[in-house]
Amino acid sequence: MCAIILLRADPEGVVLYWLYYCIRDDHDLRLVVLAGLLCLGTSLATVLLLRNAQSAKPINRARWVATAAIATGIGVWATHFVAMLGYDPGIVAGYAMPLTALSLAIVLASAGGAFTLALARPGVAGTAMAAALLGGGIAAMHYTGMMAVQFPGFFRFDPAGVAASIAFATLPLAPALYLTVTRRSEASALGAGTLLVAAILLLHFTGMASLTVVPNGTATGTSMLLSPMNLGTLVGVVASGLLALLGTAAHSAARARRTIDARDREFAALVHGVKDCAIYMVDAAGYVITWNSGAQNLKGYTEEEAIGLPIAHFYTDEDLACGAPEAALAAAAANGTHRTEGWRRGKDGSRFWAHVLIEALHDAEGKFIGYAKITRDMTQFKLDQERLSALTGNLDAALANMHQGLCLFDAEGRLILTNNRLAQIYGLAPGAFHAGMSFDDVVACSLQALDAEGATPALIADRVQRNRTCMEQPGGGTLLAPQTDGRTLFIAHHPMAGGGFVTTVEDITERRLAEQRIEHMALHDALTGLPNRAHFNEMLDIALLSAARDATRVAVIGVDLDRFKEINDHHGHAAGDLVLRELGTRFKEMLEEGEFFARFGGDEFSAFKSYSTEADLTEFVLRIEAALAAPVAQGNLTIIPGGSLGIAVFPTDSTTREQLVNNADLAMYRAKGTLGQSTCFYEPGMDETARARRHMANELREAVARHEMLLVYQVQRAIPDNTIIGYEALLRWHHPELGWISPAEFIPVAEESGDIVRIGEWVLRTACMEAATWPQPWRVAVNLSAVQLMHVDLPGLVTQVLLESGLPASRLELEITESAVIGDKLRALHVLRQIKALGVAIAIDDFGTGYSSLDTLNSFPFDKIKIDRSFLIESSGSERARAIIRAVLALGKSLDVPVLAEGLESADQLDLLRAEGCDEAQGFFFGRPGALDAEEIARLAGAVQ
Repeated sequence: MCAIILLRADPEGVVLYWLYYCIRDDHDLRLVVLAGLLCLGTSLATVLLLRNAQSAKPINRARWVATAAIATGIGVWATHFVAMLGYDPGIVAGYAMPLTALSLAIVLASAGGAFTLALARPGVAGTAMAAALLGGGIAAMHYTGMMAVQFPGFFRFDPAGVAASIAFATLPLAPALYLTVTRRSEASALGAGTLLVAAILLLHFTGMASLTVVPNGTATGTSMLLSPMNLGTLVGVVASGLLALLGTAAHSAARARRTIDARDREFAALVHGVKDCAIYMVDAAGYVITWNSGAQNLKGYTEEEAIGLPIAHFYTDEDLACGAPEAALAAAAANGTHRTEGWRRGKDGSRFWAHVLIEALHDAEGKFIGYAKITRDMTQFKLDQERLSALTGNLDAALANMHQGLCLFDAEGRLILTNNRLAQIYGLAPGAFHAGMSFDDVVACSLQALDAEGATPALIADRVQRNRTCMEQPGGGTLLAPQTDGRTLFIAHHPMAGGGFVTTVEDITERRLAEQRIEHMALHDALTGLPNRAHFNEMLDIALLSAARDATRVAVIGVDLDRFKEINDHHGHAAGDLVLRELGTRFKEMLEEGEFFARFGGDEFSAFKSYSTEADLTEFVLRIEAALAAPVAQGNLTIIPGGSLGIAVFPTDSTTREQLVNNADLAMYRAKGTLGQSTCFYEPGMDETARARRHMANELREAVARHEMLLVYQVQRAIPDNTIIGYEALLRWHHPELGWISPAEFIPVAEESGDIVRIGEWVLRTACMEAATWPQPWRVAVNLSAVQLMHVDLPGLVTQVLLESGLPASRLELEITESAVIGDKLRALHVLRQIKALGVAIAIDDFGTGYSSLDTLNSFPFDKIKIDRSFLIESSGSERARAIIRAVLALGKSLDVPVLAEGLESADQLDLLRAEGCDEAQGFFFGRPGALDAEEIARLAGAVQ
């Protein structure tokens, strides 16, 4: 509850009026409720964004922190001013723009610093300091915003009330930030959000209760005032931007969550069915990030308990003392794979002997991302070995309980004893292996048990030799023995003191399959099942070595799908995944010897083929094109993928794998940019073109700062009376070495590199600044690119430029082409409606050249139609062009939209336009574009015509 004390002079002096309840009497309750809802939304969004920042990778954390700071700052600022708009004591004149803007900057800066501190030091002390910083920033925002209120009088603040408001702003923030960064539950999120709401609202209304309004009849402040109506509009725009920001952040978080969920499902399907092996993944720092049921059975920890534990948690004290966990991870990272064994401990403190396989994992780009661990309980095997070595009287019991098959041979290679498990592994009756058998006989018996017909003398001799080679190694050795029935056996030979050796046989089929599945995951794309980039590079290196040796050729083919983004946008990502899976199946089924296909990511594929004749390559390319051209259908949905192919050949185009792949990509981009061509072979000139574009892109980054850019203006006149109605701003670039560069050359490069956003902002700002100095209120037309139109902050930029330049919104006209709209039509039209609401005119440029111009015109109330110059140029010799001009002019009249013809170059063309009733025109006939310097402005002021 807040109150305001009013002081009023009368004949008897200053009379103190009692406190009025400002919420009830001096506030619009609807706006108070709106401020509360906005505050609640801001608080909950802050908690969610900070938790996303905390769980994000370090490379993405700063972006999430910045998003949270912007959301919080704008939300708190908007909450304050919505509440202020609801406050109406009847004497407010306006709001000072500098102080209003400063209040927003203060809360943005304090929020960014506080959130960074809270995430860096998530303990009690860190969150307390962050709360003090954030609370101070919010309080500073509040009182700076109060100082922005301009009215005939001044505010007097009660120090005790101000101190109380700052305390109320700070104290709830400490537990709110602590709950945000140390808890993950929904209840804690709600609690943190509630505390944030309390802090913000308590500050506002306690601060309001501490002020005294002293009228003196004289308005104070600056001429730069925002009226309550304008402030409301500004707050609405800012709040809309906030909603857009939060929507974008929520979309990014949802996409990240879908990716994580998909990965979790894939991992669960892979390993959760394995019950007797602990299979789990560890991040690069050595902390558990996944956990299967076999791991829970073996170590006793549930998934919730295990995730987040360091692997050192499972080691014995002896191993921890000697740094065994760190050494094992280091060995796996260095060698790719590390096998070890030793004692491990479970949740209940018990120990078990473990055989451990650690695999280093890398992503598609070759970046190290962590480890996969497979742990098997070998306690029984360990005990069996110890019992066997001791040759105690319990030997028979030990042999009977072993899960490995065991053979003990003397120095002559004769079988001394065995266990029944060996016969079980080979599917033989007990006693099939008996004392006195030679080693060769044991091998032959085991092979014949699995495949009597396939156990030829040559195979038996080969298998015997492999085992003898293994036994002759120092300390014995091991080998893997794939069986004809699909199983895999692990055979180990251990020499004994005094001669002889022990052989153990273990069925490791299930473990081997799990290892193979993990290996397959590391080398294949999860969605399509095709090999990934790392596997492709490995196989291409082998193919290139073979081709160099055999003097054959290898063609590398880059494949990129056409309009894949449109498939995702129009039909959803499920449809895009359907297309990718179907293409993956087609590519796998079409492959023949010497051919390889991989998916690099997104809609990007790559293939190679070893070949001798051009016909072989042509036939392979035709198969790829046929796979891309065949429709993908599911239910009522039918999609024809299509694609662009670029081909580079070894050794003609390059002798290195990296350059071949790069050249294939260059050819593919040429095919994608060439109308009617889906396949393109690499040509040496493509490198020069790519380098030239890269050089131009580098030069563009500094062109504005080096003052190489300038604006020229082309006059636009009314056809009936030839009066000047405005000018179109045209961008020119004068490079110190290359001279004048055509916009047709550098604009596409700027759009591709993203620099068009920065350059376009300069053009808009410069054009408005210069137009504001013109002697007549002519409008200025500025072109917008498709890249600029897709930026959600474009309406805010236009608003800022108009405020800074002082140019009335009615004098600014923004021109867009149809192609700029159709890329993302709903989003583009939403941005255009926001700009049009400011009073800025929107013109559709190059009308009649797109494939859906009428649909675009029907979707948005454009303020002007500009006929493409090509129609006017062709009008002298083409009745069709003249008919199109008449049709567009008739369309403009029926829609009550003025039409401007571009490219006017002759009096005959002017007579045609005048006869057909065209409203406006521009072109060389009225004068070539030029800079409007001081001399030209003076001339125009004296002679407007």
